[in-house]
Amino acid sequence: MISDRRSASALEGLISLPLEPLLTADYEADPALVHERLRAMYGPVAPVELLGVPVWFVCGYDEVLHVMQNVRDVWSKRVDNWRAYTEGRVPADWPLLALLGADNSGFHDGDRHRGLRGAWNEGLRPFQEPGGEQAQRLERAMLRHCDDLIGVMAEGGPTGRTDLAAQYGRPFPLLVANHLLGVTLERGEDMVMDQWRLLDGPDSAGAYQRLFATLLELATVKRQRRGDDLPSYMIEAKPDLTDEELARELFMLSGFLDFTGSLICNVILEVITNPRLRETVSIGAIEETVNRVALGNPALANLTFRYARTDVQLGRFTIAAGDPVMLSIAGAHADPRFASALRDTVRSTRAHLAWGAGPHRCPSQRLAGQMATIAVRRLLDRFSTLQPAVPHDELAWRASPFIRALRSLPVRYELNTGFVPTPPPVVEGAGEPAPPVAEDDGGRHPRSGLRAFLRKLLRAQ
Repeated sequence: MISDRRSASALEGLISLPLEPLLTADYEADPALVHERLRAMYGPVAPVELLGVPVWFVCGYDEVLHVMQNVRDVWSKRVDNWRAYTEGRVPADWPLLALLGADNSGFHDGDRHRGLRGAWNEGLRPFQEPGGEQAQRLERAMLRHCDDLIGVMAEGGPTGRTDLAAQYGRPFPLLVANHLLGVTLERGEDMVMDQWRLLDGPDSAGAYQRLFATLLELATVKRQRRGDDLPSYMIEAKPDLTDEELARELFMLSGFLDFTGSLICNVILEVITNPRLRETVSIGAIEETVNRVALGNPALANLTFRYARTDVQLGRFTIAAGDPVMLSIAGAHADPRFASALRDTVRSTRAHLAWGAGPHRCPSQRLAGQMATIAVRRLLDRFSTLQPAVPHDELAWRASPFIRALRSLPVRYELNTGFVPTPPPVVEGAGEPAPPVAEDDGGRHPRSGLRAFLRKLLRAQ
């Protein structure tokens, strides 16, 4: 029986309900406890307050999947379908408004979304085709980036202490993005720094303007002079894509980088705090480990809003047309209905929602999984010992409404001095671009502008 406090009609709407604050200290410390409390009080859908704005928080697995699949086109990603926004009841300086109003495929519906999504699929295809030339080039670049970052971390000696979040997990995807964008080191340095500032820094507004201007210039250059890179492939797939549209699409890489870096850190944390898992990982089960972490501690904990196009029943409530819903992947994975199904082997662990579902499913799932797998594998190859430097309950997590990410991951390490790298096979007849590093010390460690840049990047954190 639902109490009067938890009942609402479509006419009353969210504003008539007492709201549970979502981003509390309890949520930052352990979101699962907040999910449990909300589920006990309201069921799979709860009215919450997010940074001062009322939102429906959906944490039931079936309900989250239903909204994602959007079979009857009931849900929109367009912010102009948000009733409170169109009525002027969302403050102009609300922190998430610029993100939710972004003019790119992540926030479009219908034909517009399908056209832009097609450009992404074709643009990413060469980098995600197993055994393909571009995919193998990218893999070799990933390994070099891992080794460069590890080399910087270990410059103080074969044993020491480092922060694997700031010095490995987060910068690695930024370097991979430069490869995808087809930029040189000189051009890429400024882009990487602004991507970092945008994701987590005091100069995010300035970084947004600079990065968009850089991406717009990059789009113009790539239209005139194509290359074997993501922007060129997207232009080829959708020639009517304007430079401004392409720049806005490429801007979405920042969110992908943040998600992938957070996933890498979450996998590393799981591996180094679980000796049994570390043993399993060492015999080649890294991909499944990444999958299980995506299930148990998803980096993308909550998704950006969907807006009901019409009154719709969801959980115990009627969601009014124009109301926003926030889908919780972490909450859905903890739903007892889903968890018990996993235990009964009714559903595979790959039934998780970490990559989304339906029209807005992540188009770069394979790439993100590969990046996480390579980063973790290389780390375990290069270090014989990795131990947490602080107790688990003292780890600091970022206070983000969307990402479940560590602020830092301090560890004590010991290098594996007997490590001999084995490069991946090269596709026969495929050219290999010049490596972004030059060796000047007899081949022991690469020294270059890239290494100097990495040190500057790490010092900035």
